[in-house]
Amino acid sequence: MTRRTALTGIGVIAPSGVGADTFWRSALDGRGVLGRLSRYPSDGYPLTVVGEVRDYDPASVIDSRVTVQTDRFTQFALAAADLALEQADLRPDTLPLYSFGAVTASAAGGVEFGQREIERLWSRGPGHVGPYQSIAWFYAASTGQLSIRHGLKGPCGVLVADESGGLDAIAHAARDIRYGATAMLVGGAEAPFAPFSMACQYGHGMLSESQDADHAYLPFGTGARGFTPAEGGAMLVLEEAEAARARGAEPWAHIAGHAGTHTGPLRHEQSAEGLAKAILGALDEAECAPHDIGVVFADGLGVPAADRAEVKALQDVFGPGLGSVPVTVPKSGFGRAYAGAAAIDVALAALTLRHGLIPPTPYVTSTPYDIDLVTGAPRPTGARAALVLARGIAGGNSALVLRAPTT
Repeated sequence: MTRRTALTGIGVIAPSGVGADTFWRSALDGRGVLGRLSRYPSDGYPLTVVGEVRDYDPASVIDSRVTVQTDRFTQFALAAADLALEQADLRPDTLPLYSFGAVTASAAGGVEFGQREIERLWSRGPGHVGPYQSIAWFYAASTGQLSIRHGLKGPCGVLVADESGGLDAIAHAARDIRYGATAMLVGGAEAPFAPFSMACQYGHGMLSESQDADHAYLPFGTGARGFTPAEGGAMLVLEEAEAARARGAEPWAHIAGHAGTHTGPLRHEQSAEGLAKAILGALDEAECAPHDIGVVFADGLGVPAADRAEVKALQDVFGPGLGSVPVTVPKSGFGRAYAGAAAIDVALAALTLRHGLIPPTPYVTSTPYDIDLVTGAPRPTGARAALVLARGIAGGNSALVLRAPTT
């Protein structure tokens, strides 16, 4: 018997809201929340508009003994996981000891913590570097802290990747369930706003330098000029579908198919073929035809060359039927949280399948591309399957298919 993967819990911490319900209402509202960078003085830096989690401190729900040894990105993951487990109504200690694991993805790691400690090293000497520097910066910190917090002894992993890594981590966790795990905590979270970390991003030329939040991040839009980075992320509870049903859980969606390819860094014009191949691979694994897809949550980098390539990939897959497939990029309203971005998109896709509403693409009012971009207001849908796309700056392409639960 094939072991299927059900998504039973969603925990989101995003610039536009904390918790699945608040975040969902904000997404449907379609108003952007991008604003001026405040995590450090932005004068003299090209990046000024970002997506920050401004009204929520993850340290408020995490023991101080943990916060002192963790970076903000790990605190986001811990807090989001608590929300996801609460929504799923699942306690890890009720499952067999080695059946529950965790997988997370991160592109930045603990950069705020690391910058602070390195500044102490150079200004005051090695004796002033804290002992937790050795673990707080590390990309695997979130997976490790989740395992400790919840006593998880099942399969665990971490992906060091940006946007595409968020989908790849979910596929990794679904594979663990297919091979025997009962449940997994999975997702991505980022807190990239430290001067050195962001300085490393300027060289690729894809960050929007607009100082006007209303025009900073316009994926597929007229006047697109790059993307706006964000902090935050999402954690999901995945369960083996029959085990979830047996305990009375109601899935939000099923993880049906995934595939990934790699087309090389900054090769936007050449990436269409690789992205199309990832989409076709995900559809094949999901046993899903292109016409079964009711909505596409696009990657939407906001770089014209990359947007053109994504449209070309969709055209290659959907052909003449693309015009009848709604495409949306809700993260234009709150920014791209690197590895957390795709996990947030999966949460939105699952909520769309449950509630029958497609959230719009904030800030974008017109598109030069021949796609049905959802803007302005949420759109009713009877979609039973959703396609989520993600691409990494280094050339990764990833596609994930979600199906609505059968009744």
